[in-house]
Amino acid sequence: MIRHRKYVLDLSDLQYKQVRLPWKKKFFNILLWLAGSLVVAAIYGTFIENIFGSPKEKMLSQQVENMKLQYSLIGRELDNSLASLNSFRLSDDKRYRPILDMDSVPGSYRKAGTGGVDRYSDLTGYINSDLLIAYKSKLDEIKSMATVQSESFKTVAEKAIEWKKEMDHFPGISPVSVKFRLGDSFRWRTIHPVLGVARMHNGQDFEVPYGTDVYATGDGTIIESGWNSGGFGNCIVIDHGYGFQTVYGHLSDIKVVKGQSVKRGDLIGVSGSSGLSSGPHLHYQIEQYGTHKNPVNFFNNDVSVDEYKEMIQAFASRAKQK
Repeated sequence: MIRHRKYVLDLSDLQYKQVRLPWKKKFFNILLWLAGSLVVAAIYGTFIENIFGSPKEKMLSQQVENMKLQYSLIGRELDNSLASLNSFRLSDDKRYRPILDMDSVPGSYRKAGTGGVDRYSDLTGYINSDLLIAYKSKLDEIKSMATVQSESFKTVAEKAIEWKKEMDHFPGISPVSVKFRLGDSFRWRTIHPVLGVARMHNGQDFEVPYGTDVYATGDGTIIESGWNSGGFGNCIVIDHGYGFQTVYGHLSDIKVVKGQSVKRGDLIGVSGSSGLSSGPHLHYQIEQYGTHKNPVNFFNNDVSVDEYKEMIQAFASRAKQK
């Protein structure tokens, strides 16, 4: 490439001579050119950034939009969590606790305050401070609700275990197969069949033949097993706990001993006519905290013979598994 050169006519000898600038002049021109280039570049850069933005600003802007999207998704998850906790609360208050005869958790306890201190002062001063504080407040609310609900469910679970244990001990089945007729009931008898005097009949008789299997009507501990001097002859008394005791009288044979633990459906004896009895039958009575109760109110006598048999077999199978 031919460098650009400048020539001038020298009138003294009428010849063209090359113009050579002093080095200071050249240096000044170079500086002037550089300064102009920088000014033009700065103006151009500012113009482009104002219209389109710098790459760094674009990247930061994209990051901000991504953060907003993430916050939006987090907010949706927080709302879903609150909805789930409210569903658990409704189930707790409207289903589980009423079934177990438990009081509802007080609303003041579920919505316990956190004091008057500004707990979110460290989140102030930012562009999205309101959003951050709102989400942090909702998160704290979820933590508080979850803690209360967890404790409530723990209490319900403990109560359910105790309730199941109480139901297992409750004298809730017939002591003999339902194929046998009910005899003398819980009432005042004007004439005792043996003594011939008026006397309260505190239990329910079952018209069963000699040698009929007699079952425990609930879980418990044998507290009497043997001859009863009060007229029941060979007699068994089971303490079921929770204030309940059951009596099985006039037996011909006893299969359990005092102090033995029994389960509902266990074979405990065989019917007979021992003691003050006019013939083979089973005398069965229930006491709750020392008060005699009508036994027919404690079991369902409408099941079929096969259903009763299957029930006793199920109890026996469960006892073996334990």
